[in-house]
Amino acid sequence: MIKLKINSQSIEIPKGTTVLEAARKLGINIPTMCHLEGTEHFTSCMVCLVKDAGNGRLLASCSMPAMDGMEIITDDAECLESRRVSLELLLSEHVGDCEAPCQLVCPARMNIPLMNRLIASGNFSKAIEVVKRDIALPAILGRICPAPCEAGCRRKSIDEAVSICLLKGFAADNELTTNKHSVASSSNSGRKVAIIGAGPAGLAAAFYLSKADHSISIFEKNEKAGGDLLKIEETVLPANIREIEIQTILNSGVAIQYQTEIDKVRFTELQQNFDAVILATGAMNGAMEEWGLTLSKSGIEVDKKTYQTILPKVFAIGNALRPSKLAVRSVGQGKELAHLLDEYFKNDVLHALPERFNSKFGKLIETEYVTYLKESNTNKRVDASGGKAHGFSSEEAVAEAKRCLHCDCRNPESCKLRALADEFGAVQKRFQYDDRVLVEKEFVSKKIVYEPNKCIKCGICVRLTKQHQEAFGFSFIGRGFDVRIGVPFSESIEKALEKTAVLVAEKCPTGALALLDSEEQL
Repeated sequence: MIKLKINSQSIEIPKGTTVLEAARKLGINIPTMCHLEGTEHFTSCMVCLVKDAGNGRLLASCSMPAMDGMEIITDDAECLESRRVSLELLLSEHVGDCEAPCQLVCPARMNIPLMNRLIASGNFSKAIEVVKRDIALPAILGRICPAPCEAGCRRKSIDEAVSICLLKGFAADNELTTNKHSVASSSNSGRKVAIIGAGPAGLAAAFYLSKADHSISIFEKNEKAGGDLLKIEETVLPANIREIEIQTILNSGVAIQYQTEIDKVRFTELQQNFDAVILATGAMNGAMEEWGLTLSKSGIEVDKKTYQTILPKVFAIGNALRPSKLAVRSVGQGKELAHLLDEYFKNDVLHALPERFNSKFGKLIETEYVTYLKESNTNKRVDASGGKAHGFSSEEAVAEAKRCLHCDCRNPESCKLRALADEFGAVQKRFQYDDRVLVEKEFVSKKIVYEPNKCIKCGICVRLTKQHQEAFGFSFIGRGFDVRIGVPFSESIEKALEKTAVLVAEKCPTGALALLDSEEQL
């Protein structure tokens, strides 16, 4: 047995134990990417560097044997900076998007590619679940939204953007016509939220807060809910669609009082009787100047990251902040505030939702069109035969959804590279100097996608295919800076992964090898 210290904690371990294993026995987390339990050590990513306090050297903890008398530091500034630099070097050669461009420009950040895949496969009920994770009024927005997401669609560079808004509306219409609406929750968190205004922002906040089991009361000055949605012409937004979709939100455990004007006295009472008050009033009116709020020329002033006003329990969203005709922005703000408040109620701390790291590689090059069309087709954009207000038929929706290029990563949640880039504040472009390499995609039995230019050469797939005795498997090909992962003798990826396709996809620390339909996305 040998003794050493890690971050001033003493431990006694068997000879041959690595520094990484010793640290884990102490509950000290050291990040890794190329390390995989049960396979031989292979040091490549350098994300697990720690410092030997005796000589100041940085060591790869995953392969360095612990030695008697060692004193190891894992968390000083030099260790943390070395990890950040290691990640930035890996990212400099990583060509891929964490999230598709259409999703990034959607004000509600809806997972558009996943919705498209589900519609294309005929799984309409799951598609609307995905839509409603981010958009509370999809049948309405599918008809009235000016579709900023379609401006970001990569298909647009080939011919025409995918008709995202109509697909979203189709998924919602299918749910409305099959009567598969959300039902009120039977549980209650004990937290109460008052929402002033039943326009798109207020309804969205109510929908997501109710789903989180909080008690919601809406106070609406008009006879109907909907706000500015009530002004839209029937030829654009049929009244029956508007009323049914709004009613599904109100039926999900939301209480509403109509023809209720809120004055200064009532506003004070709401602050006393509720855990939070949300101002979703639309354009501000003169009376609000007496409510103790800070106002600007455009609307109520708030913390831009939390929507909190100068009053601690009062928040504002939608057109109460500034005039806008983009209802999807108001709906997105309603969802975001609901998530912020849910976390606040659980942890008694109000903080902004973190901005996630997003790898981006920019525009498609014309020679890459063929690569992206492997998961799509060359068909022209489908128009709704009955017009936008009527929406797609099932056949039209499936045909249009199949035009999606699937620009997103299939491994966005369990990607270690993304998670660690977030944790250490890595900057993707710090070491990027040359023109990027072209995107490549290969498919294995319609289960796995292999994108070699997302690969960080960690060698996990090489070790696994060797361990499971694949006839060909993966191997390191080339030398030095030109080394890459490939299949010997120019064999296909299909041949390399006859036994281990799913296994290597599950263990890949990036999206280089990923399941096409992973459970984490569905």
